[in-house]
Amino acid sequence: MDHRSGLNLEYNFGSDHRRESLRSKYRPFSHFDNMSEGISQNLDSPTPDRAVDSRRGSVLENLVGYQSRRRISEREKRELESEPLSPISSTKKKRKKIPITANLFGTRYEVVRHMAQRAGLTIQKEDDSSCYLIWSDSFVASDVITSLKDYQKINHFPGMGEICRKDCLARNMRRASRYLENDYNFVPKTWILPSEYSELQSYYKDLKRRSKKKTFILKPSNGAMGNGFGFSFKFSRIQVSLFRIPFRIILYRNAEKIAQSEQTVVQEYLEKPLLLEGFKCDMRIYVLMTSCDPLKLFLFDDGLIRMSTEKYTPPNEGNIEKLFMHLTNYSVNKHSENYEKSGKIDTGSKRTLQYFREYIRKRDIDDKLLWRHIIDLIIKTMIVAHPHVLHAYRMCRPGVSTGKDSVCFEILGFDIMLDKKLKPWLLEINRSPSFGTDEQLDYDIKSTLLYDTFKLLNIRASDKRRNMAEQKAQAQKRLFQGRVKKELDITDIQKKKISLSKKKDELKDLLQKVKKDAARDYYETQNCGGFQKIFPPPDRHARERYAKLMSEVHKISMEGLGKASGAFSQEILRTYNNPLKEEDILDLLAQCEADEKLTDKNLSKNKFSHDLRHSRGFPGFKKSTEEFDEDSDDDYDHDDPDGGEDCESDNMEEPFAFRNGTRRSRSECSTQRRKLSRPSSKTHKIGRTTSEERFGCQAKQEEENLKRTLSALNDMRIKFPGKTDEEAEFILDKMNENWKFHKPRIASYWLVKLDSIKRRKVLDIVRSNVKALLVKVWKSADIENIRINRIFSRVFNRLLWSHGQGLWNCFQAASQSWETIFSKSSDVITPIEMLCCRRVVQLCRDCLLIVYQFASESKTASKNSPSPDPVSK
Repeated sequence: MDHRSGLNLEYNFGSDHRRESLRSKYRPFSHFDNMSEGISQNLDSPTPDRAVDSRRGSVLENLVGYQSRRRISEREKRELESEPLSPISSTKKKRKKIPITANLFGTRYEVVRHMAQRAGLTIQKEDDSSCYLIWSDSFVASDVITSLKDYQKINHFPGMGEICRKDCLARNMRRASRYLENDYNFVPKTWILPSEYSELQSYYKDLKRRSKKKTFILKPSNGAMGNGFGFSFKFSRIQVSLFRIPFRIILYRNAEKIAQSEQTVVQEYLEKPLLLEGFKCDMRIYVLMTSCDPLKLFLFDDGLIRMSTEKYTPPNEGNIEKLFMHLTNYSVNKHSENYEKSGKIDTGSKRTLQYFREYIRKRDIDDKLLWRHIIDLIIKTMIVAHPHVLHAYRMCRPGVSTGKDSVCFEILGFDIMLDKKLKPWLLEINRSPSFGTDEQLDYDIKSTLLYDTFKLLNIRASDKRRNMAEQKAQAQKRLFQGRVKKELDITDIQKKKISLSKKKDELKDLLQKVKKDAARDYYETQNCGGFQKIFPPPDRHARERYAKLMSEVHKISMEGLGKASGAFSQEILRTYNNPLKEEDILDLLAQCEADEKLTDKNLSKNKFSHDLRHSRGFPGFKKSTEEFDEDSDDDYDHDDPDGGEDCESDNMEEPFAFRNGTRRSRSECSTQRRKLSRPSSKTHKIGRTTSEERFGCQAKQEEENLKRTLSALNDMRIKFPGKTDEEAEFILDKMNENWKFHKPRIASYWLVKLDSIKRRKVLDIVRSNVKALLVKVWKSADIENIRINRIFSRVFNRLLWSHGQGLWNCFQAASQSWETIFSKSSDVITPIEMLCCRRVVQLCRDCLLIVYQFASESKTASKNSPSPDPVSK
C-alpha cells in the first residue's frame, strides 16, 4: 500500500458509501486538468498542419466530455463540501519526527543539558516521568525504577550504595578478602565506627607494642566531594567551617584519642604516595556501567588528576595540621591561596589523566601495565558489588529476562591513589560524581564523557513503539494460548515430540537473543567514543578468570543458601565463561529439527500399527476394500465367534491384499479354518517380517543413493570463468604449491575484506550445485527431508562459523575441526556420509581459491577501475 492510499484508508475509516461514490466522481478531474494542460502545451509547439488539426479535434472532443462529466447537482457539491475529503497528494507527506525526550529536572549541571541536546535529546520543560531519559544527581528510590517502562533509562542502579558508601565498601571488601586475600588487597585497612571500635584499639595497641607508628584518618560514612570534613591534629581540632564544609575530617597519630562517633569510618593513612612535582595527588577515573544482568563496564580514557596545594612531607607532629598538604579534594584546595587554575596542559592544581600517563612514560614507567592494574582493580570492585546490585535490580524489575536492555545506567567516579611503588589503592567511589565545570579542563573532559555516554546508550525513538508492540504481543500470547490438556494415554514418542517442540521454541528465542546481543555489541564497538569496554574482557583467559572470581564472590554473598548458591554460580559461569554463539545454536536447531522429523515418522508408523491392531480387536469392524487387496475378507459372520476369529486369522495372513467386493460364506470360513489352524502369533510374525523387508529395501536404496551422491561429488569441479577445467586444476595446483605466499593474502581476503554476506555467497556457489546434484540423484524435488542434505546444511553453517574462521581452519595441516559438530550430536554419521561431507568441504576450499584468484586477476587487469568482486555479482 502506498502512502496516499494509507492516508485514505485511515481518514475514511467508518465513512458511508455515498461519500466514496462522490469521491470516485471527483478524483479524475485533477488528472484530466493536468492532461488537458499538457495537450495545450503540445499544441503550441511547431507540428505539421494535419497533426495540429487532428490534435485540435481530439482536444475539442475531450473538452466536451470534460464539461459533461462536471455537470453534477449543487446538492451533491454541498454534501461533498460539508464532509472534507481525504488529502490526495502526488507527493508523500513527511512523517513527523518523534522527539526523544529527557527529564533533567533532577540535575543542577548545565553541561548535562548541553550534551543531552547535542546528542539529539529534547529536554522537557516539565517534570515528566514518561521521558526516554531521566537524570538525577541524588539517590533514586526503588519504586521509581520499578515503575519505569522498558524503553526508559535512568542514571542510577539500585543497590549501588554497597560500594559507594564508605562503611558498606569496607564491609564488603573485608568479607571478600577473608576468602580471596590475594585478589582483594587494594583497599586500606578500614574500621566502621562504633561497631568496630574495639578492633581498632586492639590493632593500635599491637602497633604500639611493636614500636610502629601509623596515621589514621576519620571520615563520614556517606560523605562526598570533600564534604567533610573537619581536620584534627593529635589533640587539637581545627574546624573547617571557614570553608563552609558542614562536617569534619580528622587526622590522628594516636588512635586512642578517637571517639566512638556515629556514622564514621577510620582508615589507615597512605603515608608514602606517588608525588607529582612534589605534590600529593589522586586520580578521578570515570566508569560507565550499562547493565548488571549481565554485567557490562566501560572505562573512559581520560579523567582528572587532583593535586594538593602544598608540597608533601610524611605526616608528623609538626605538619599534621597542614590541611592543604594532606588532602587532594578540589572542594578543599580551591580555597587555598596557592591553588592554581589550569592554563596549559602541564600547569595548575588540576590536570588530565592523559597528561599524567605521558608524565610517567617519560620517566620510563610502563603506563600500560599500570593501566591494566587499575582496570583489574575496577573490575574486581564491581564484582564485589554485583551480587547486591543484581539482586536489587531483579527485585525492582521482576520477570525481566537476562540480557534484556537495562533501564538503568550509571557513571561512577573512582578515586584511586598510587603509592611510591605504583600500586593503586582504592579510596572511595562516587555514585554521583561532580559535573561542575569551573575550569575549561573540566568542561572538555566531562562534556565528552557525557556525550559519549548518551551515544553509547543508543536511545531511539522507535524503542517506545517497539516496547508497546512487544507488550501487546505478549498479552495476546497469554490470552490466546490454550491450556494444554494432560492426556492419560500418551506414548513415549508423543512425549518426546512435545519435548522437542518445546526445546525448538527455546532455541529460537535464544537465537533471537544472541543476534540482538551481537547487534548491540557491534553498535557499542562502533560508537564507544572515548570509552573502552573492560568487562566482559575480550581475552578468553581473562574472561574465564573473572567469571570464576565472580562465581566465588556470589557464593560468599549467598553463604548459607546451599543448592541455590551453587546453581547461581553455574549460571554465572555459563553467562560469562561459555556464551553460546549463533553457529552453535543453528547446529542445535538443525539437530532438533532432524530429531523432530524422525519422531514424526515413528509417530505416524506407531499410529498406523495402533489403528490396525485396534481394527482387528473389535469384531464389528468392517474392512474397507480400499485398504485390503482381493484375497482378504470384506466382512464376516458375527453370529459365530469361532468363525469370526479364524476368518480374522485368515485375513491377517495377507493384510495388504485387495478383493473385488465378493463375500465368503460361513462354511467357507470354517473350511479355511480347518485348513489353516495356525496360532495368531505366527500370523503377526509374517506382518512384521513384511514391514522389516520394506524398511530394509528403503535403507538399501538410501545407501545406493549415497554412493551415487559421493561419486557425483567426486566428479564435480569448480569452474573458473573463461578457463577450461584443466586450466582451473592447474591454477589450484600452483596455489597449493606456493601456499606460503598465498596464505596471508587469502586470509586477508576471506577473513577481513569479505563481509558475512559475501562469505555466504561464496559458499552458496557450492551449496546451490550440491542441491541440484541431490535433486538429480535422489529424484526428489523435496530435498529438505533428505538426511544427507540436513547434514550438509550443518557443515555449511560450521564453515561460516566465527566470521569465516570455520572454513579457514580447514586450510591448516590435518585440521578437521568442523567434524566436531558430529561428535556433539546424538546422530551417528556413517562412513559414506562423512566422505560426502569431506568432499563438500574440499569443494568449498577450491571455490574460495578460485574466487580469490579471479578477483586478483581482474584487479590486475584493470588497475584504473574498481576492483571487481565476483561474490557481489
